[in-house]
Amino acid sequence: MTAVIVIEDDRLISEPLARALQGLNYDVTVAHTGPAGLALALNQSPDLVILDIMLPEMDGWEVCKAIREKSVVPILMLTALSEEIDRILGLELGADDYLTKPFSTRELLARVRALLRRVEYERTHVTATNQLVIGSLRIDLNQRQVFKADHPLALRFKEFELLSLLAGRAGDVITRAEIFDKVWGTDWLGDMRTLDVHIRWLREKLEDDPSNPHYIQTVRGVGYRFAPGDS
Repeated sequence: MTAVIVIEDDRLISEPLARALQGLNYDVTVAHTGPAGLALALNQSPDLVILDIMLPEMDGWEVCKAIREKSVVPILMLTALSEEIDRILGLELGADDYLTKPFSTRELLARVRALLRRVEYERTHVTATNQLVIGSLRIDLNQRQVFKADHPLALRFKEFELLSLLAGRAGDVITRAEIFDKVWGTDWLGDMRTLDVHIRWLREKLEDDPSNPHYIQTVRGVGYRFAPGDS
């Protein structure tokens, strides 16, 4: 059964949300403080974490950062903060999606389904020896690990999916629309600048000079192209 952890201190939100998720046959565990939610996320290996920002004892940003140091589990952040900088901070710390309060249950469930579909796709479509080797990069699709010159790189959940798509079609130009369709899903409802943020993260990790990228090349007005080999 799909396991979801909800970390939300407002019971007027957490209880109806848990019931809605249980109605979809998800196994739901609720925590009402940051430390309690972090312990659950690290000890129970959930399929998805729904994380509020404004939590007692330890805020959602701290929890998100701590989870990302140990796990690539998808994280959907809930925020009452509408400022762009607050949403971008959540993405910077490793969240895969965010939703601003107040939100409808229907919209939240749509985002949950989209994130979980990507997890299920990864589990069922990776073959036993599926690796990509491009120049000094090696991408292990089974273990979700990336190595550059045999040194491991720590990638977030969506960073890995984005890299796998681009590198799997090295040399081809992939449009922004197709990237969103394949990585975030056709029912993505978030900020379209999310892609630019993830591209920047990948360049910072992959490139010798992120300001003059070799691997991930921008094709202006269209999308991105992954170089087929080292220069």
